[in-house]
Amino acid sequence: MQKIKQSWLRREKAFASFATGPLLDFWHRREECEFTGVGNLTLRYVRFTSPQHHRVILIVPGRIESYIKYPELAYDLFHCGFDVVIIDHRGQGRSDRLLEDSHRGHVVDFNDYVDDLETLYLKEIVSGHYQQRYALAHSMGGAILALFLARQPRAFHAVALAAPMFGITLPLPPFLAHRILDWAEKMPALRDGYALGTGRWRAHPFGINQLTHSRERYQRNLRFYADDPAIRVGGPTYHWVREGVQAGRSIISQVNNITTPMLLMQASEDRVVDNRSQDLFCEAMAAAGHPCEGVTPYVIEGARHEILFETDAMRAQALNAVVDFFARHV
Repeated sequence: MQKIKQSWLRREKAFASFATGPLLDFWHRREECEFTGVGNLTLRYVRFTSPQHHRVILIVPGRIESYIKYPELAYDLFHCGFDVVIIDHRGQGRSDRLLEDSHRGHVVDFNDYVDDLETLYLKEIVSGHYQQRYALAHSMGGAILALFLARQPRAFHAVALAAPMFGITLPLPPFLAHRILDWAEKMPALRDGYALGTGRWRAHPFGINQLTHSRERYQRNLRFYADDPAIRVGGPTYHWVREGVQAGRSIISQVNNITTPMLLMQASEDRVVDNRSQDLFCEAMAAAGHPCEGVTPYVIEGARHEILFETDAMRAQALNAVVDFFARHV
């Protein structure tokens, strides 16, 4: 494991050769699978397994993401001795879409995401008879996982959340944004339309991105979407935003039920989710008697929203924290 950990600190220097060599070979070993989610939607996921592994990590991606974006993370965790399972949420990636315009990020009920995750957990994680079960979630995936843990706090031995979406950074003052969301909810033609200031997917140059400082990882991820139009997702609908806001409130209200050992990693330069909501969550968890690791968020200084796709130093800091945390909970 030490060898793979050391590689995390020097990968960007030869990223192209890594991506077209060892990483591509690893990706060819994947198993692409599917299951039926809420409303009979077909949901896809990918897994990497070895008969030598007795531990598993379920990866829960963020909004618009696909497992196609996650080979590097899967590679690193697999070589640390974990089987890896990654879901494509409803409405994105290779899973079924909900609206005719496939670029619209939409969900009917946020709990549909949670129900889907529970179905995959029962199908793939429990049936695998693993000695240790872990989960790692990013952004929207963090909100989904937290709601799942409120239902099943003993499902995993430990979990890690990277920049979880417990609150959304809105372009308007909250009181005004919430009024607009409530107003749009009453108008079907508007509620399922793109939220203010958003639209169909388009490629943004690295220089204006708010996700990562890593040019190599950003450009690689951009190519996935540029080369495969079927996985593109643009802005969220008004209804999705409303559901996301309500999900954050629901998570805070259910902290008494979330007793799973948890590491919450916060990006200090996040402009996508509201870091204050993560602080509030950690305070509420501590008040409930089962604090997050370190009581407060583990801050990755200098990191933007996509901590797991940041430059080598910040990404290695986060990955080491995750792997070491999981090692303490067996």
